[in-house]
Amino acid sequence: PHPSKSINLFHCLNELGDHSLVEKIQQYLKSGTIKEVKLSSSQWSAVAFVLLTSEKNLDEFRLKEFVGAENKADHILQKLVPVIKESRRSNLCKCGVTDEGCAALASVLRSNSSQLRELHLSDNELGDFGVMRLSSGLEIPDCKLEILRLSGCGLADEGCAALASALRSNPEHLRELDLAENILGDSGVEYLSSGLKNPHLKLEILSANATQNSSFLTQMKGVFSLNKRLVAGIEECVIVLYRLYNCGITGKGCAALASALRSNTSHLRELDLADNELEDSGVEILSTGLLNPECKLEILRHLNSQ
Repeated sequence: PHPSKSINLFHCLNELGDHSLVEKIQQYLKSGTIKEVKLSSSQWSAVAFVLLTSEKNLDEFRLKEFVGAENKADHILQKLVPVIKESRRSNLCKCGVTDEGCAALASVLRSNSSQLRELHLSDNELGDFGVMRLSSGLEIPDCKLEILRLSGCGLADEGCAALASALRSNPEHLRELDLAENILGDSGVEYLSSGLKNPHLKLEILSANATQNSSFLTQMKGVFSLNKRLVAGIEECVIVLYRLYNCGITGKGCAALASALRSNTSHLRELDLADNELEDSGVEILSTGLLNPECKLEILRHLNSQ
């Protein structure tokens, strides 16, 4: 049965005094053994009922508490959609979520009654298709998500295009976007930059870096096409914190950053440049932007010229 119908059924059972199924689920949850038990559809409905009617605050849903040999992440997400809708934060990191799980999450994001504001999906094999599915929910104006973490999720060109489209369609709510440890590629970054240029965008924190052992990092050494294109987006949108650690930034990249800092439309307040190869020449170029009266930067972190 549909989870909402089953929850209504459990309300009726409670009135009749039949608590056996609910009590069994409560025991599984209390002992932490629920991840070891293969649950039926009715039992999953009972899990949703117990979590939704518990006195414990549903501020955060932690998927790891349920994932085990008998219970895979995607299946759990499909069964506990009502619970995720009611949680303010969902931590699904390192749980084996795939594009199938993203389809369930997209239904949560599309719901105008969803309370979800933070979605942590880092270190899952979502791939472009998963991010595309997720973006189908992000682009709906009813989606109120404020924080999205997609670090190490196998994001590339098509996923970036889908995210950019979502940012253009629904720019009012997302405040933080973490795309670190993904091989974005030149095309992917161009797509992202097009989304960042939306004048109504409320994004404040953007994290993007290259994976150390990727060919992408080698490719970007001294070229900085990734960051230069994103800098073009910075000049037009309200990003307060910009993390560019370990991106192979050199003097050429500093010239693009200095240009953004000089822009009177830039709202950048904090810049993190850890683990890059700026050298003295790069720092000098960056300083030309910092000295400009139009520069609004307040915090500059990890300016270690190697």
